[in-house]
Amino acid sequence: MRSLLIALAATVAFTLPARADEVTVAVTAIVEHPALDAARDGVKDALAAAGYKEGENLKFIYESAQGNPATAAQIARQFAGEAPNVIVPISTPSAQAVVSSTRDIPVVFTAVSDPLGAQLVKDMDKPGGNVTGLSDMSPVAEHVALIKEILPNAKSIGYLYNSGEANSVSLLAVLKTEAEKAGQTVVESAATKSAEVQGAARALVGRADAIYVPTDNTIISALEGAVAVAEEAKLPLFTADTDSVARGSLAALGFNYYDVGKQTGEVVVRILKGENPGDIAVKVAAGSDLVINKKAAEKMGVTLPESVVKRATRVVE
Repeated sequence: MRSLLIALAATVAFTLPARADEVTVAVTAIVEHPALDAARDGVKDALAAAGYKEGENLKFIYESAQGNPATAAQIARQFAGEAPNVIVPISTPSAQAVVSSTRDIPVVFTAVSDPLGAQLVKDMDKPGGNVTGLSDMSPVAEHVALIKEILPNAKSIGYLYNSGEANSVSLLAVLKTEAEKAGQTVVESAATKSAEVQGAARALVGRADAIYVPTDNTIISALEGAVAVAEEAKLPLFTADTDSVARGSLAALGFNYYDVGKQTGEVVVRILKGENPGDIAVKVAAGSDLVINKKAAEKMGVTLPESVVKRATRVVE
């Protein structure tokens, strides 16, 4: 009987619509960098578009873990204790921390490449429980094709990643499969913290024909170190994160993370209006942009094909 009452209480917690004058949404990210910040801003703007405005009828809490998993766990416990209407963790480490900390507060994760591999949900279509969200699974096959189009003679792709981040490990397996189809090999170089990124990039010099950076928060937070190595060694550097192109990568094919945030915020609104998160399918974020950086290409010794330039949705001069 007691377990039945607990289950009923949890159901009520998910399905009672939040009144517009008492809404609290708590957002956390593993680290601050342009893509994750854009996702956060997209969430806030989607809430505003639905009538939930900060300073009027919305309390919007944001905390960054500053790249520290222990801090992410601490923030998750803090949020669970404060019991907001919805918690929005941005990135896999933050999502894992939040999902481990609460079974009754609705959770809408975002910027998570592999929700199944990260054990956030057991089923993408019917996640169940208190969790749903958006995946930003990268179009890796298209990334490999882009590298091959720009560098037709490239035989090896250097994969710069954090071996402790579940997303990046999952993407490595996909990259190896797609690279093999394209007749390429993958050379791994790992950095477990931002201070190691430049050294990990340097370890790829002479071993790879290009560097590929996935949507890895550790690497992206210290991208300038990798870019410096790429420019010095004339080693073309590609990213999955389009916001990183303005910071020096040669090209990226990926999501606009502000739009990803808006799509996430729309799910949050559905829950605030009474839907059960466990009944909302986990979706892969929609939309992709091709962004190129002509100055970076020049510094890395690359001539961008006209076909790529014409197809680009944004060009960084």
